[in-house]
Amino acid sequence: MFFEQLITSFFAASGFGIIFSAPKRSLIQCGVVGMLGWIVYIILVDIEVDAVPATVAASVVVAVLSQLCAKWFKTPIIIFNVSGIIPLVPGGLAYDAMRNFVENNYDVALQLAAKALLISGAIALGLVFSEIINQVIRKAKWKKKTHA
Repeated sequence: MFFEQLITSFFAASGFGIIFSAPKRSLIQCGVVGMLGWIVYIILVDIEVDAVPATVAASVVVAVLSQLCAKWFKTPIIIFNVSGIIPLVPGGLAYDAMRNFVENNYDVALQLAAKALLISGAIALGLVFSEIINQVIRKAKWKKKTHA
């Protein structure tokens, strides 16, 4: 089951790289970024961490790996961020919430919608948090370089 999820997340991230017109030479890296983010998420959920903090951690991993890939492969970071984050998007959860709204199961629908919203916010928080850390490191390196 674990191996199947790794393969699926790799192809999901690579597939969205194709949809978003990522350069062909970066599709494997897009898949690896998405797969590694999904590994972090699955491991945390398996050790009974709630889905929201697990998503924050996984999206930080995706963002850090995206920054590294962008530097190494001289490609815009957005290519890796967008395709790498796709496996974490709570699309199935949002679908179930909408289905329950349509079926007039409002109590279940609100719970699912709230969880989808929290997970979506966790993705954004993880990406922003990683970028803030990157900016702080860059400024520290710049200050060190100018004062040396």
